[in-house]
Amino acid sequence: MNYKYLNYIGVLFALLFIFSCGQPEIKKLGTGEGYVEVEGGKVWYEVVGDGDKLPVLLLHGGPGGTSFGFEPLKEMGYEGPLIFMDQLGSGRSSAITDTSLMTVEHYVEQVEQLRKHLQLDDFVLYGSSWGTMLGIAYYSEYPEAVKGIVFSSPLFSTDMWIADADTLIATLPDSVQQVIRYHEEMGEFDHPDYQEAVNLYYSLYVRRKEGPKVDRSHMDLVSGKQIYEYMWGPSEFTSTGTLRTFDRLNDLGNISVPVLIFTGEFDEARPSTVQFYASLIPDSKFVMIPDAAHATLNDNKEFTLKTVQEFLDEINK
Repeated sequence: MNYKYLNYIGVLFALLFIFSCGQPEIKKLGTGEGYVEVEGGKVWYEVVGDGDKLPVLLLHGGPGGTSFGFEPLKEMGYEGPLIFMDQLGSGRSSAITDTSLMTVEHYVEQVEQLRKHLQLDDFVLYGSSWGTMLGIAYYSEYPEAVKGIVFSSPLFSTDMWIADADTLIATLPDSVQQVIRYHEEMGEFDHPDYQEAVNLYYSLYVRRKEGPKVDRSHMDLVSGKQIYEYMWGPSEFTSTGTLRTFDRLNDLGNISVPVLIFTGEFDEARPSTVQFYASLIPDSKFVMIPDAAHATLNDNKEFTLKTVQEFLDEINK
């Protein structure tokens, strides 16, 4: 018997065993739409793709937004499941009017209920805008299954966000600045002049390109406007709601998984601030998306998809 040959075989099997133990087993998820029961109603979700890479759970902006802004990710060609969800009170999920449900803690539990429902043992968390606030809160409470994080145009300190907004408002014409100041002092947030000023700000720092026209008239969609105004406020640059005191800067240093953190060149989440956030995260990569405002997937889809794909490829190695 060739004992030398048997030794080679033994070493090979040992290496294969070690390698298999070091790689998390990715459970196959069924594709399609569904609902998960949470306190206050049902949360809609959709699983797209059935590859063997880590699932990516998507947390949309708002609060009170929908997952429609993530639709371009379907074009990325990622070889793993993308999990879309509309948070409670918006989109295809149940409507709510009970403000006791409109808390960061309740939204964290919605994400955890969906994770349990889908039996996600290992996944990537991807939050955008308000979704990054929810994302850092979720990770701080339930870090075990999260293997990587994407923070798109993040907000981790409302004070810093408002300071950035003041900087950007100062770039607007004096007449527009006066309109904003006057109507905010008067509490006239629905005044046409104020709304015109808001739209100008949005066209520069939120969405610089016209989004695709999609007919959703056949969908029975829930508006999250009440949630937005209760939790945040009347506009992107004015916070009067429960998130006015939000600050999770101290949590960033506790993240122990790889993080991609990016923002648009002209984003209301200003690049200098987001780069500062990145400096607080031990294993992070900062990217600025050129020619884009807050809606990076809308304003520079190709660059954003490439950035996200490269990060996902890296953490799936």
